[in-house]
Amino acid sequence: MSKILTTQLSGLLQRITQSEEEAIEETARLLAQAGIGEGNVYFACFGEMQVIEVNALQGVEQFAKLLPWTKHTEVSEADRVCIFTRSAQDKDALALAQKLSNRFIPFAAVASEVTTSENPLADLAYTYISTRIRGGLLPNDLGERIVVPHAIAALFIYEALKIAYDEMLGLDEEEL
Repeated sequence: MSKILTTQLSGLLQRITQSEEEAIEETARLLAQAGIGEGNVYFACFGEMQVIEVNALQGVEQFAKLLPWTKHTEVSEADRVCIFTRSAQDKDALALAQKLSNRFIPFAAVASEVTTSENPLADLAYTYISTRIRGGLLPNDLGERIVVPHAIAALFIYEALKIAYDEMLGLDEEEL
């Protein structure tokens, strides 16, 4: 079963790379506006996506100029936010997106759904990245689909964003 899981995960990550490469680059550019300037970057992570913020703040390679986000964080025009959520229909993520949009603060969003006219989060976000997850990757003995790797896909997107962001801020050159 682990070979099938590996194949399915590999396929998912390849789909993200092929379909979302431009959106990842645009999102890194958006976040770099705060990273280069006087602002801060915030990751507003909902549900299991909180693993992104934990990794970005406490991991071996931390995300530059990232501050922890809470419901009480006051975001300025110089700041940039990236919303990570399992679904573009998440009420808390949508409420934050609407608040940022109303204040004309550009933000990015990462969720499973693709960009369509029925995706309110993609409509509000300055940049939007889809994890491309439509359901479980593997069938079980009952014919149900299991293993829905939202966090794995989001961590992959995060790492791709970080590489591009660090490049834009010149952080990768400083380490050489």
